Amino acid sequence: MNGWSDDTERRRLTEPPLPPELSPRRAAAAGGVPPQAGRRQQPGGGPGGSPGGSPGGAFGPPDSGRVSGTGGGPGGRRWSTRKKIGYTALGLVVVLLVVSVSTYFWADSKVRREVDLSKVEDRPPTGKGTNYLIVGSDSRAGLTPAEEKQLHTGADSGQRTDSMMILHTGSNGTTMMSLPRDSYVTIPAFTGQQTHKRYAASTHKLNRAYSDGGPELLTRTIEYNTGIHIDHYAEIGFAGFVNLVDALGGVNMCLDKPLHDKASGADFSAGCQKLDGKQSLAFVRQRHQEADQDLGRMRNQQKFLSTLAHQAASPATVLNPFKLYPVIGSGLDTLIVDKKMSLPDLASMFWAMKGVTGGGGQSITVPIANANYSTPNDGDAVKWDMTKAKTLFDELKNDQKVTVGTPK
Repeated sequence: MNGWSDDTERRRLTEPPLPPELSPRRAAAAGGVPPQAGRRQQPGGGPGGSPGGSPGGAFGPPDSGRVSGTGGGPGGRRWSTRKKIGYTALGLVVVLLVVSVSTYFWADSKVRREVDLSKVEDRPPTGKGTNYLIVGSDSRAGLTPAEEKQLHTGADSGQRTDSMMILHTGSNGTTMMSLPRDSYVTIPAFTGQQTHKRYAASTHKLNRAYSDGGPELLTRTIEYNTGIHIDHYAEIGFAGFVNLVDALGGVNMCLDKPLHDKASGADFSAGCQKLDGKQSLAFVRQRHQEADQDLGRMRNQQKFLSTLAHQAASPATVLNPFKLYPVIGSGLDTLIVDKKMSLPDLASMFWAMKGVTGGGGQSITVPIANANYSTPNDGDAVKWDMTKAKTLFDELKNDQKVTVGTPK
């Protein structure tokens, strides 16, 4: 024998036989008998259909030598698809988390926490539920002279409250109670913010409190006259109101009758229509067409704010980042709140306002005894019906079902 044959024979005689489960091809690779070409593979066994072989014969189907799950065979393709779906889902979750966290800190940085309720004196005890004092001021901050003329705001340098509402949320639903700015109430003793002098208690219209001592004195005056503990404060001026409505793309309002008021610039026909920022400001400020003037304006304000909140929370706004971010930015840039107001608190206030429109709450005004009460020094004012008002205030303090108040 030649050298090659001797080597082969020596390995064959000295090495242990290969395990029977190895195919002839693997045996050949290991130095054994080379594969026998041309032998027909019988189904169900090894060469010649011998039992115990792999399905399809010793060689098996073309892919039988691949291990399932490695990405080669059909099983591998299924595993690979699941893996891709899993990684895609994980990536989306990570992106959503990053965007959500970034949005939260961006929005939180824009909140103007300027009102310190800890400075309010002689506060009533905390009641049940949560009470938000929502104020619309006539601040012209941010408006140019041309805009003041266009919006019919005038150029007054002072700052007063145009509207005041207590929004109560609790286990008995949501109640939005308006307080007429001309309410004749006791302004308790206070220390002037500019003069630092002590002023004795006096009786004036409610919006005088804001002029004399800002949000803190207004809060104290409302707490003093109602006994309701104010948990949070939120205020928006003319410019912020207009920008918020325009960022939202306008607010859809349905009017029962035409509305015209030269003083505010309101000029609307009856029926449903979309109001832009300028028109919306005219709508909530008008009062001269209403027989009860200030009370009529409060009805419009409550209706508008509830509608605005409902529209801002719609899927068309929330799911559209090109609309959502400008709305958030415009609202928070000009919204002044108390120092302890968090974004979740703001969201709760917003959803409570939305709930009033959706039937989850009610809009009322404080019970009125005389809407044209003649005062010694302040002209005509609004005088509360204190018997009914006290019942209402107690119900709100104790988070009970509201049974009094004029529904609007």
